[in-house]
Amino acid sequence: MDNKLKISFTVITVIIGFMIAIQFQTVKEPVVRDTRDIWELREALLKEKEVNSNLLSETRSVEAKLEQYKTEQQSSPEQALKQTLEELKTEMGLTEKTGPGLILTIEPSMEEILLGEKVQNVSPELLERLVNELNQYDAVDIAIDGHRLINTSVIRDINGETKVDGNSIKKIPFEVMVLTKDVNAAKDLYNRMQVSRSVEDFFIDNLRVSISKPLEKLTVPEYKDTIRIRFMEPVKERGGNE
Repeated sequence: MDNKLKISFTVITVIIGFMIAIQFQTVKEPVVRDTRDIWELREALLKEKEVNSNLLSETRSVEAKLEQYKTEQQSSPEQALKQTLEELKTEMGLTEKTGPGLILTIEPSMEEILLGEKVQNVSPELLERLVNELNQYDAVDIAIDGHRLINTSVIRDINGETKVDGNSIKKIPFEVMVLTKDVNAAKDLYNRMQVSRSVEDFFIDNLRVSISKPLEKLTVPEYKDTIRIRFMEPVKERGGNE
């Protein structure tokens, strides 16, 4: 009888322990938690609202352009096409552009100058990090050493030389020009770049990034290389019965 009682007690204990384990697994908090405080959450929410507002503004702008294009197409289709072409060229970076912004000068660090050493090159990884950070901080247009960046631009090392879309950066110092949407955005970008991680990375490579005060008018050059279009072909006109 004692053995049966012990076995029953053991089975009941195992069942209760298993049920407690399942309940604990169900109600326990997830391993990864959002540890942001209320102010960080408010800032993230504000950022998302700004993104949403920008998307709505762009949508309205596109809709307005479509209506304008329809109207102009009826009265003067040639003028409508010409205007649309100019707008597309501007958005693609094929025209010179002027607006508020900053100039970042990449130059040897003072320590290297005092030691008489000469920095020969800047790595493409550093430039890519800088460009990514500038885009993260809402840069509108960027030109590196006089070479305008577009959506298909490539920064890479070719035979030991850092090249932007095939154009070599042959000298240090050189400038990185950045346009922003307005003066306030330029001021905000200036403040952010003062504590930039990518700027610190340049210093590790014996380079210094000097940041100009926000400028009301800064002109970046147009993209001068040939844009190669692949995997695209004109749409064939369909017949009336198709």
